[in-house]
Amino acid sequence: MVTLDTPQKLFTQRLGAALTMEYTVLRMLRDLQRKARHEDLRSLFRRHAQETDEQISNLGRAFAALDQEPDKKPCPAVKVLHVEGKAAIRLAEGQIVDDVVLAAAVESKHYEIALYEELLTFAEAMGREGAAEALRANLAQEREALDELRQAAERVAQETLQPA
Repeated sequence: MVTLDTPQKLFTQRLGAALTMEYTVLRMLRDLQRKARHEDLRSLFRRHAQETDEQISNLGRAFAALDQEPDKKPCPAVKVLHVEGKAAIRLAEGQIVDDVVLAAAVESKHYEIALYEELLTFAEAMGREGAAEALRANLAQEREALDELRQAAERVAQETLQPA
């Protein structure tokens, strides 16, 4: 077990957690895509899965900028979000399903943004511009994705609340 006794070790551990997070999010997005009822949401999740693949590549670039091999580390928070989302989807019926899949995606994006903000702060403080550049790209994508998901959630919620 590695002791986190330096900022560099903490940064590397959290970077590995981000890698694990993105792989988990990729599985989650594929699950959400299959469960979404409307094609526009399936398309949105498909596009975000492609972006997640790019983010995994960016994390590889961040590791390379540190002269390290990509190394996954535990990321239990996102695993819990994935499990919680799957449980909620199993309970949802009818038009509520899209509300549930969007809520799961939004929750995940909030966590992803927080982790990338943390990593970017460390990368900049340590003067690791190559890693910071890759992390900035991921953070920008996550923020844009959150905006898109929020807009979709607002639209779907209005549809759900319309009297039948």
